[in-house]
Amino acid sequence: MFTRCRIGSVVALLLLVVVMVGCAKRPATTAASAPAPTGVAGATGSSGGSGGSGGTAGMQPGGSSGAGGGTATPSGSASGGARPVPREFAAIADLKDVFFDFDKYDIRPTDAKMLDANAAWLKSHENMLVLVEGHCDERGTNEYNLALGERRAKATMNYLVAQGVQANRITIISYGEERPVCSEHTEACWAKNRRAHFLIKPR
Repeated sequence: MFTRCRIGSVVALLLLVVVMVGCAKRPATTAASAPAPTGVAGATGSSGGSGGSGGTAGMQPGGSSGAGGGTATPSGSASGGARPVPREFAAIADLKDVFFDFDKYDIRPTDAKMLDANAAWLKSHENMLVLVEGHCDERGTNEYNLALGERRAKATMNYLVAQGVQANRITIISYGEERPVCSEHTEACWAKNRRAHFLIKPR
């Protein structure tokens, strides 16, 4: 009788673990009601080259991280209400993606020029809200990449705010490694996946 109880308990525990592991992943979403307190990403733009100092000190691609690492907590929308619905936003050709070096989230000088053009477009279309998606390549854990994707989206948002785009028009979301644009296991392909992507919708 005791043995049957123990076997039943072990089976129940295994089923619980399977259910927990199989739960669907949700992207990390953050509202932007004011500039992030970590400073303007544009200030780090000159250090984002292939040998530059990244803003990921204390973070390891294997999944361990320093302060601020881990999965981001979803919250709010650009208007301060309920969480945004990404499917309500759409991509347009006028807003170009920006890209990041491996394991970094600082804005590179070449991408700063692209963000300048994106900021100019957004300032001339003040009736539009923008959703900035942060993406990563497949290396590293899901949790690490969600956090890194959020940092990339925040750095992008900070740059846009520094260029005069109102922070309350911007919402950021991190998909980590979950939405690659390229599925090959090569550096050229990974570089395409390390990006911030822009979607808009009317206010």
